[in-house]
This record gives sequence, C-alpha cells and structure tokens, in this order.
Amino acid sequence: MKKALSLLMVIMLVLGALAACGPNREEGSGDKGEKKADDANKPEKLVVWEDKEKSGWLDEVGDKFEEETGIKVEVKEVEMASKMKEQLRLDGPAGTGPDVLTLPHDQIGELALAGHIAPLEVDGDIEKRFTESSMTAESYDGKLYGLPKSSETPVFVYNKALMEEAPKTMDEVYTFSKDFTKNGNYGFLALWDNFYFAHAPIGGFGGYVFAEKDGALDAKDLGLNNEGAVEGTEYIQKWYKEGLFPKGIIGENGGSALDGLFGEGKVASVMNGPWSFQGYKDAGIDIGISAMPKLPNGEPMKTFMGVKGWHVSGYSENKEWAQKFIEFITQDEYAKLRFEQTQEVPTNQGLIDDPAIAENPGAKAVAEQSQYAVPMPNIPEMGEVWDPMADSLQTVVTGKQEPKAALDAAVKQIEEKIEAGHSN
Repeated sequence: MKKALSLLMVIMLVLGALAACGPNREEGSGDKGEKKADDANKPEKLVVWEDKEKSGWLDEVGDKFEEETGIKVEVKEVEMASKMKEQLRLDGPAGTGPDVLTLPHDQIGELALAGHIAPLEVDGDIEKRFTESSMTAESYDGKLYGLPKSSETPVFVYNKALMEEAPKTMDEVYTFSKDFTKNGNYGFLALWDNFYFAHAPIGGFGGYVFAEKDGALDAKDLGLNNEGAVEGTEYIQKWYKEGLFPKGIIGENGGSALDGLFGEGKVASVMNGPWSFQGYKDAGIDIGISAMPKLPNGEPMKTFMGVKGWHVSGYSENKEWAQKFIEFITQDEYAKLRFEQTQEVPTNQGLIDDPAIAENPGAKAVAEQSQYAVPMPNIPEMGEVWDPMADSLQTVVTGKQEPKAALDAAVKQIEEKIEAGHSN
C-alpha cells in the first residue's frame, strides 16, 4: 500500500513539470490586492452552472456556503461539452447567465479574449492547494482564469474476463489482438481517427501541436507533419489496414460503436477516458484499468490531459463573491465529496494520499498516465486544429491517403485558418 501511495504522490506532483507548457504568473500575485467581498454588496444568491448529472454534491456544499455567508446558491445543470460555452455567450450579455460556471481548460483562451470569463487574483495558499500544472492549465496570457476541479486523460481499460492483466507494451497488445480478433471479437479498440485520442501515438513518436517558445505556445510552429507525427500516423494506419479495428468505429458514431462492442463483451480492451468507467460497469463488465502501454519505440503514449475548472462569468455583477464561492467549494473536503459522487479526479495536492483516491484503480490509472500526458493547448488557435486533423486521419484510416500527404494537407489547412482568423 505504501508503494502505491508513494507512486501516486510522485505521479500527481510530476504534473507540475508540465507547467512550462503555459504562461508563468508572478509569484504571490494574489498577495497584492487580495479580493475581499464587501458585505454591503452581498447578493441574495449566486447562480452556478454545473455539468449535466454532476450537481448533487452542490446541494450539501451550497447549503454550507449559505450558512457561512447568507448567500443562497442556485444550481443549474448545463451540458458542458457542447452547450455551456455557447449558452454563456447568449445568456451572459442578456443578464440571465451564471455567476459561476465550469469549463474545460482548452476553452479559456477564447473566452478570456472575448471577456466572457473574468481573471482571478487568489492568494498563495489557494494556489498551493492544486498541482502546478492544473493551475497553469487554468491560466492564459499570464493571468489566472479559474480554479481546477478535476483532470482527466485517456487510459487503458480491459475486460478481466478476456484479458487477465494489462500488457506493459503495445507490442503485446498487438500480438494479443492478432490472435483474438476474429468472429466479431477484437483485442483492442481506440478512436484513432479522432485527434483527441490519436495524439497519444502521434505525440509518443515525436509529433506535437504547437512548439513552446519563451514559456508560451507558438501557434506558428506546428509539429503535426514532422517525422514523428508521420511515424505515429503510420502506426495508427497499421491497425486499420490489418483489420484489427472494425470499419464501424470511424466518425461521429465511433464512440458509441466502441462502447457498445465493449459492453457486449466482444472487445478485450479499449483506450478510453474516466467518463466511460461507470457505463462499462453498468453493462456488467468486470473492468481493469491501467496507464496506457508503451509504444513500440519504448516511449509512453502522450495522451491529451484535460483540466476542468470553476470560472467567474465576465458578466456577473457579483464577481468577488463568485470568486469566494469557488475558493470555498474547491477546499479539499468538498473536492473529495465531488470525487466520491462523480469519480472525476481532483487536482488538490492535499488529496493525493487520501485512500478514497489512492486506492481507486481508475483514479490511480488517470494519475499515472497524467505524468506522460500533454495539457491540451488552451490558446484560441487550437480551435483550428481539430477538424483538419480529424479529416486527414479519416482519409488515412479509410485507405484514401497515405500519412505524409494527409498530414501535410492538414497542416496547410490549419496554417491558413490561423492566418485568416488569428493574425493581428
């Protein structure tokens, strides 16, 4: 047990090494001009947007905040993945939006530039509550725009009835799949026509999205068609060419097809994120979870890491109290309560050794894989990457184009879109 806890401590703390991927803030920035909400301007309530089916814990925590401050908390569930950003753009200016909302960190740059979310100033004790990399993910252009609530990254999920233990290398997974894939059964599946998942092998072989320059990301330096990216895409191509992935897991319906096959017991292992664990358990699958096996070049899979955070709306008339609220709800005890209800892994350093997390196989796997993960770029130019990469990957996996040509075409399109939409 000590060994496991020690490993988890190292894993979660090593996330701080990724901090160079984002902007640096001045140390102790929150110590000057600390936010103090004026009781005379205390609102009757704060409106909070939480993700769909994840707000139950806020009933208890909201009551405690009201006991302490006298401010009621009105919680509304909004689908974060596809609706929250757009709804903020409409409801915020109309005066019907939230005071506090939750967002994935890769949307911060775009929303900060437009003034949809407000910058925060927190004191040093609050900053130290979280891993350094998760705080960096919540920052843009030298300013902090949110406090982290959880992190996630894809991991290796397997059916214990079909695979006794997680392989250490993808070569082992490949060998297993060659033997197991027949009669509608598959040894391993991944959504590698989707760049979110495909970044793992592409990055592991040496590709990258934007290069780092002077502590920031350089949108003019793309590494998506370099030698490593081509090699990683050739590796992806191999699984489709040899029939190890079915044709039905390509495109928008790929995720549903993958989950369906795994839930039916026809797939021994998949690459998927922590959002999938409960659904697989509900389907009656006895799942094992581990970090992704290493690539044939001996390197780890460089999965994308996402950080979800709490943010203050740029339209809120109660910004100081909204900040006090997110400082309140991200305390360790409440972050733990949220984890117990949602299974989304918090980035609070004070919870690293907590048995609720340290002894949870899914949380441990996410934390272990996170040491190799790359935070998704949160600069606005990242929005120009997804569709061209998805289109090009799909031409590769369907046999319509070779990797080098497909990636060259994607990079050209990305560069043109960045030049057209983001040049000063």
